[in-house]
Amino acid sequence: MVLRSGCKFGPVLVWFRLGYVVLLWLCVTHLRCARAETKTVVQKDAEFDVTYNDTVTSDNQTIYAFNHTVSRNKTEGIRVTVDVLSEGAESSPILFVVRQKQAVLSFQVPLILRGLYQRKYPYAHVGRTLCQPPTRSLTETQYFFVDVSTLSSLGTHYQLRISRVDSFTLHTDKKFSFTASPSQPQYFKYVFPDGVDTVIVKVNSEMTFPCSVMSIQDIQCPVYDLDNNVAFIGMYQTMTKTAAITVQRKDFPSNSFYVVVVVKTEDEACGGPLRFYPLRPDELIDAGNRSKTLDVVVSPAISSDVYVMGMLFCLGIFLSFYLLTFLVACVENKRSVDRPTVVYRKPGVTPVSPYEYGSFVDNASTLSSEAITDSIASDANYRYMGQETLKRRPFLTAIHHVAIRIERSLESVAGRSRHESLSSIEEDDYDTLADIDSDKNIVRTKKYLCVSDLARKDKRVLSKKYQIYFWNIVTIGVFYALPVIQLVITYQTVVNVTGNQDICYYNFLCAHPLGNLSAFNNILSNLGYVMLGLLFLLIVLQRDIIHSRALDRNDLNALECGIPKHFGLFYAMGTALMMEGLLSACYHVCPNYTNFQFDTSFMYMIAGLCVLKLYQKRHPDINASAYTAYACLAAVIFFSVLGVVFGKGNMVFWIVFSVLHILATMLLSTQLYYMGRWRLNSGILRRIVYVIYTDCIRQCSGPMYIDRMVLLVMGNIVNWSLAAYGLLKTPNDFASYLLAIAICNLLLYFAFYIIMKLRSGERIQCMAMVCILFTAVVWGFALFFFFQGLSTWQKTPAESREHNRDCIVLSFFDDHDIWHFLSSIAMFGSFLVLLTMDDDLDNVQRDKIFVF
Repeated sequence: MVLRSGCKFGPVLVWFRLGYVVLLWLCVTHLRCARAETKTVVQKDAEFDVTYNDTVTSDNQTIYAFNHTVSRNKTEGIRVTVDVLSEGAESSPILFVVRQKQAVLSFQVPLILRGLYQRKYPYAHVGRTLCQPPTRSLTETQYFFVDVSTLSSLGTHYQLRISRVDSFTLHTDKKFSFTASPSQPQYFKYVFPDGVDTVIVKVNSEMTFPCSVMSIQDIQCPVYDLDNNVAFIGMYQTMTKTAAITVQRKDFPSNSFYVVVVVKTEDEACGGPLRFYPLRPDELIDAGNRSKTLDVVVSPAISSDVYVMGMLFCLGIFLSFYLLTFLVACVENKRSVDRPTVVYRKPGVTPVSPYEYGSFVDNASTLSSEAITDSIASDANYRYMGQETLKRRPFLTAIHHVAIRIERSLESVAGRSRHESLSSIEEDDYDTLADIDSDKNIVRTKKYLCVSDLARKDKRVLSKKYQIYFWNIVTIGVFYALPVIQLVITYQTVVNVTGNQDICYYNFLCAHPLGNLSAFNNILSNLGYVMLGLLFLLIVLQRDIIHSRALDRNDLNALECGIPKHFGLFYAMGTALMMEGLLSACYHVCPNYTNFQFDTSFMYMIAGLCVLKLYQKRHPDINASAYTAYACLAAVIFFSVLGVVFGKGNMVFWIVFSVLHILATMLLSTQLYYMGRWRLNSGILRRIVYVIYTDCIRQCSGPMYIDRMVLLVMGNIVNWSLAAYGLLKTPNDFASYLLAIAICNLLLYFAFYIIMKLRSGERIQCMAMVCILFTAVVWGFALFFFFQGLSTWQKTPAESREHNRDCIVLSFFDDHDIWHFLSSIAMFGSFLVLLTMDDDLDNVQRDKIFVF
């Protein structure tokens, strides 16, 4: 009976339960609807320039309706300003949503902006400019709505004000002042006028901080005008006191753009102090007053005519050096043609006058042509014979012509044998000093050395040895330049794609773009290094050809007089100057601290090659080989890279470098003082102690080589001082510090060389003196422009822009471009000094030329 009852009433119970669930759902839905109906939505017709004070809760929502007339020919901005008056609104902020025809802007108040390490900064006062979509109609009435809502059950008081921005459109060359803050960014519209394709937008402020950002964005909605999104689109720069961006019409299809200025929440990006860490991750930090007053002005950039004038000016300056060189070469060639014939006499015979020489030939008329030829060709002392003497004495003229013909025939045979053996001679195969160390010790340790003592190796061997300098630097330049060019192109592409102009440290007030290049003028001004380097190579080639012809005719002047002529290092110097121009141009495609070594690597090369050339002049047999020299320069560049990467504030690195610097100075000093006649082995300490005991304790004797000792003592003082300065100051620009060491040593050695040259009774010819004076003056002006410091990657990009200046020449070139012009001319002049400073010795026998 029970089971039957259960089976009979079971379906009823099921339906009863189902109905109960449905009834419960209906009740809940009804309650929700009833509760929803309690939330009040109020829409108000609002007006511009009226402040609305109101309260919002979770139960009410207010909508403000605005309308305004938009004209196609006139653009005016609309500014939304909101203040929250209630305390504790951070926990339940008010949401403002501005609905426009083609755009929606939403933000909360208090506005929470984040800094580094997730710091949070609340702002209760917020001001935003509405994006204005373009209209196609001549005039159009547009509506927009401001929705105000919150989830807070407590009432939150606020103020709302909508106003028109009368100066929303910027005008060319008219300055406009405004105030911005992190929660109140500003942006303005600029339209390109007819005939203007490029403009420069400049923003300036008297206040260094707070840090701010200037951005150039296309006319589209939304406009990214907050610290956390301003870098999403367009071009942008951080700034302290000044910022400048060059804008081209071709990048903006609408022929207009927005200038957006945002004040950052923190100052680290501009080199400001780092704020304290929050005690709790969600702790809100009061940012204080971060309002900043700024000025903006848009000016037309230079026209294409200025570009053409700048390029012609650059070419004209350096082509004038080609013309001047050509004129000097013509004058020198005319002098050499008018120069009297050189006649040689046997050693030991006193030179006689031209008239006495005529009687001498008359008395010796019975001599055979072979004897006369031998007398003329083997003479080590020469004298001049005027053309008039030859005309007055026909017999002398006949003998002279016969001698020249026989001499040429003999020289052709000797020349062929010499050229046939040239290809088989190597430095390792033939060395007149390699087999007799005792002879080296005797010669090189003499108290007074002459050039003849250190010019005993075969000239063809040394010529091949020094030609390796040229071929090695060409190889180094090719392998170095190709990846550099690839890298800087990548840098420029990244700048153009991302719009981040903080990557490159230009002088933005004088950075003229061309194509994809942002600062074409800084690249063009490096043309001087290339053109003058090529001109120097041509001058060296001319001298090399003249010297080779003199050797081919067995000219004893070229064989036994003057400083030995080896042109390999000169060729290397000219090539290094050209490579410096190329790599400096690559550096200026996007100058920053990571690629500064491109600008300095071949400066190290040039300084090192100049020192080697000075030393080679009077030490041709014992100068360093190309492999050793370039290995040492590679070590210098290696330390330059380490210094740039690890040297900033790293005391361990500076200690290691200073110790190595001092040790290298001492080892090089020893090598130079003893002319390489010493050994670095286990007995070095014992020998040092012995020398100190014998020369300083047992008897006080002065140095044997006083001149060398003076130079090396001065060099050690300079280098030890530079090492101490680096250790104490730890300069941030390690590459420039290293370059200063090289230049100081070069100048010291050059000054010593000039002083010793004059002290030895030698003289400096007019051409060399002109080059010295001209070069010194140009170097002075060049350094003046170099130290103007238009930018510096030792600081932040914003701080670097504080040093930017306007163009000073043709509205195209700035101070740094003038440095490029003058330094290239000064380097060219310095090379000419090294090339011509010993021309006075071309007629002096080498055993009369002292080594110092």
